[in-house]
Amino acid sequence: MPKIKICGLKRIEDVEAVNEYKPDYIGFVFAGKKRYIEPQTAHVLKQNLSPELKAVGVFVNADTDLVLKLVAEGTIDMIQLHGDEGEEYIRHLRKKTDAPIIKAVRVKTVSDIYSCERLSCDYMLFDTFVKDSYGGSGVTFDWSMIPKVNKPFFLAGGLTEENIATAARINPFCLDISSGVETDGFKDREKIKNIIDIVRSVK
Repeated sequence: MPKIKICGLKRIEDVEAVNEYKPDYIGFVFAGKKRYIEPQTAHVLKQNLSPELKAVGVFVNADTDLVLKLVAEGTIDMIQLHGDEGEEYIRHLRKKTDAPIIKAVRVKTVSDIYSCERLSCDYMLFDTFVKDSYGGSGVTFDWSMIPKVNKPFFLAGGLTEENIATAARINPFCLDISSGVETDGFKDREKIKNIIDIVRSVK
């Protein structure tokens, strides 16, 4: 059974919902506008988050000092790189922290996936390629193009109650859900419950 990440938490109500329904990971987005959260707000939310849940910080071409500061302060437990960060960037983080690193790839071709696999990240994340967007599009891609890879991967991009069971059966390490558990731009407690129930009932 894949693990579950609910990404883009911004409010104490979001934290209360995940504390109750228990995904494996949550995400704080430190990039863009739609789901951006101030580091200070994320720190407060993390203090209210169940210690069972790991917090992932999502960054797009961020200054490494900010990334390392949020790890050191305990705001995040894992690092997700969702921009153009390459091996040099990852190695710099590796020298300073042992927090697990997820590298996202916006998939256009199978070669994009293989290029990501060669990086020294701990996990990969496969998301939909949308021009001029680094993620959070709510659009799926053709999952049949995912090859056998030697690193565990997160699957993101347009996951909803309607397609999450199919996504679970392609054997990702973790399903990464954001817009699929929102109503009018806010996390929806009932949708969080439903999507977690569906994933955990997949045979």
